[in-house]
Amino acid sequence: MTDSAAESTVFERIAAGELPAKMVAETERIIAFHDIAPQAPVHVIVAPRSGAYRDVAELAASDPGLLAELVAVANGVAAELADGQFRLIFNTGPRAGQTVFHVHAHVLAGGLGEGSLVGG
Repeated sequence: MTDSAAESTVFERIAAGELPAKMVAETERIIAFHDIAPQAPVHVIVAPRSGAYRDVAELAASDPGLLAELVAVANGVAAELADGQFRLIFNTGPRAGQTVFHVHAHVLAGGLGEGSLVGG
């Protein structure tokens, strides 16, 4: 859950329609939308609607079915926007680059050759 029951994460607010986002895909439990600061020609955030899990390790331990659904949505986004070729990145912890503590994946594609902004 989020640190404060009264304080929703930015992704929960997007899922609720309180904040604007350019949606790419939605299911009952997952949202996918274009990142506002893209690091690649295709950069989509895929996240559960609920902020119950802070990172992918928590999600995998607690709800592997939701993790599988998140990956399936990411795969569908990549099939639609990037010929099915993509990177799927989960940042876990602040030193790993996580800034929103609501589990989410980055779907990155296109222009990811040498000299890209995203390392291996």
